[in-house]
Amino acid sequence: MNEDLLPKDRRLGWWILAMNTLAFTVCFAVWMMNGVLVTFLVDNAVYKWDPAQMGWLIGIPVVTGSLFRLPLGMATDRWGGRLVFGLLLLASAVPTYLMCYCDTYLQFCLASLGFGFTGTSFAVGVAYTSAWFPKHRQGTALGIFGAGNAGAALTSLGAPGLLNWLTDQGENLDRWRQLPKIYAALLLATGVLFLATTTTRIVQGTARKSLAERLSPLKVLRVWRFGLYYLFAFGGFVGLAQWLVPYYVSAYGVSVAAAGGLAACTSLPTGLFRAVGGWLSDTLGARTVLYAVFSLSLVFCGLLMVPRMDIFAPGSGVTARFAGVVASVTPTEIAVESPKTGRAAYKVLPKQRELVSPQERAGGMFIFPRSDSWQEPVVKAGDQVVKKQLLARGMTQIFFQANVWIFTALSLILGMLMGIGMAAVYKHIPDYFPHEVGVVGGIVGVIGGLGGFFCPVIFGYLLRASGLWTTCWMFLFVLAAACLLWMHLVVRKMMRSEAPHLMRQFETRPTVEKNAP
Repeated sequence: MNEDLLPKDRRLGWWILAMNTLAFTVCFAVWMMNGVLVTFLVDNAVYKWDPAQMGWLIGIPVVTGSLFRLPLGMATDRWGGRLVFGLLLLASAVPTYLMCYCDTYLQFCLASLGFGFTGTSFAVGVAYTSAWFPKHRQGTALGIFGAGNAGAALTSLGAPGLLNWLTDQGENLDRWRQLPKIYAALLLATGVLFLATTTTRIVQGTARKSLAERLSPLKVLRVWRFGLYYLFAFGGFVGLAQWLVPYYVSAYGVSVAAAGGLAACTSLPTGLFRAVGGWLSDTLGARTVLYAVFSLSLVFCGLLMVPRMDIFAPGSGVTARFAGVVASVTPTEIAVESPKTGRAAYKVLPKQRELVSPQERAGGMFIFPRSDSWQEPVVKAGDQVVKKQLLARGMTQIFFQANVWIFTALSLILGMLMGIGMAAVYKHIPDYFPHEVGVVGGIVGVIGGLGGFFCPVIFGYLLRASGLWTTCWMFLFVLAAACLLWMHLVVRKMMRSEAPHLMRQFETRPTVEKNAP
């Protein structure tokens, strides 16, 4: 889309963006349906699925929607987004509706495989949106489109209440079957509206490519690097959207309903800030934005890594300076008598009070850690001691409550950074691959989507191995560090090859400054 297009065509581009965003929001809400529906059915004993079965039902749509992003992105490059997106909406409505007839576990799995195709809508929308905007506006447009991620939060917030209303607060549980019907109706209505109000546009040079030519970006290392970036930004977001509910329930003891609301505080701004990320990428450049995203993510993951703790550790003790016999022991002093040196008194630091009272623990309003140190005598009057022998051992207590509101605020900011990072990654794609946006966007989307499936699995294994819920933040910290390091190494390599004189100035500046008068 060139700048000399008629105003009518420009307005049409913004309408296409609005329809893409609406369709993506509906698809994303449907894609996350099992997370709420499966939990509701198990909590109300409608089905007796074990945690492993629940995990597979929640994960199956994510896998389907991730793996098929590549072929749907290729199809968009070939036939255009109007046809592919419209048919995707209509076709996904069928398995979504069939969910209402499911009774066996296998039937639920098959229906989940079907409606999981709604997750491919992102690759379709990226290619279709990019076709309508010039390069300097694609970041903003893709960011606005990506705000459809908020569909996950809409399902987390709205579906539980809708299920309670449909089932008369659990009195008529079989009416859960109305929820898939409502979601299917949304897909159907959106699909009809989409086909009726959008126009086909195919980027020149993409329609006649062979399959081998379309898959050629798989050989480009840059594509896989973008995939790693998206694995952190999108995969981390999807993983946290599923993981934070049990995190809040187990680590903070809140109810499932409260945990869902708190988790939505992280997932909702992530989608909305994707639009901000697109604008920032257009204004400052995608690479600058990603540098900031990965660097700040390291900071906030580092803060979130500190677990709730109430630990006792060895502290500074008291040792005998000379050999002798213990004359007396009090809570504040130990006296030792020696034939050579006479009587020596050693000060002992007593424990003054409890570090945290039961009322303070119950209040849950601590922000900063508390610590206290004291010493406890380990000898008694009449004991013979030698030089350097321990007279009183030191004790240190550290209490950190990891305030739930501070935790939520930090995770919310991290979610915002992830949303900005998603937009910045996809700003790169049309710049480097203007004729393979659908294919490259599909590949990157596959990697990010699979990250959304595997992240909770990795989080679970880390939790089981360490017993610490905060290991999920440790994993994300390492992932963000890997992204930042790889990007920095690539940037330095580009500077050496494309601007060697600037690189030499940068690398020699410390020496020049050192030798300056």
